[in-house]
Amino acid sequence: MASAKDRILDSFEDILIKEGERAATMDAVAAAAGVSKGGLLYHFPSKEAMVEGLCARLAALTAEDAEKIGKAPEGAARYYVRTSLYVDSPLDRAIVAVARLVQQGHPAAAQTFAHIEGLWLDALEKALGSRPVAQAIKLMGDGLYYSATFFAAADQPAKVSEAELEALLEQVDALVERI
Repeated sequence: MASAKDRILDSFEDILIKEGERAATMDAVAAAAGVSKGGLLYHFPSKEAMVEGLCARLAALTAEDAEKIGKAPEGAARYYVRTSLYVDSPLDRAIVAVARLVQQGHPAAAQTFAHIEGLWLDALEKALGSRPVAQAIKLMGDGLYYSATFFAAADQPAKVSEAELEALLEQVDALVERI
């Protein structure tokens, strides 16, 4: 069973994803997490503390993912693009929730996004040995992710089929081979 702190962050994340930042009040999060308001305040004395907690979660999940980039048996570029489809993973959920906070102007969320973007780009550059190629791969993956999150939000299947993804990965391979 998840700790109260994790349940609170999970609930905050879920409300942000489904209903947006305005609906993510302290009372709503406490109710969704099944804790008293005092219990919520014990772990997170303010909404900004919950934002910081969610940002820390995203940073940790991204650091784990950035490590996988360099170790991926299929190669860093293929790994990044292949994992850029929204699958409702803990990382996906944290990204979408923090993106909602960025849209509302939360400085901690914006700083976290800048940090995670840098982590992924640096990991790709280190693995590929070329910043411009790393940027191109990252932009391909980001475009897939952007598209996939909108389809997921509308409860529609991903726009990119397995065959289309494989064809795109062949182009990724061709780009990487040019380095």
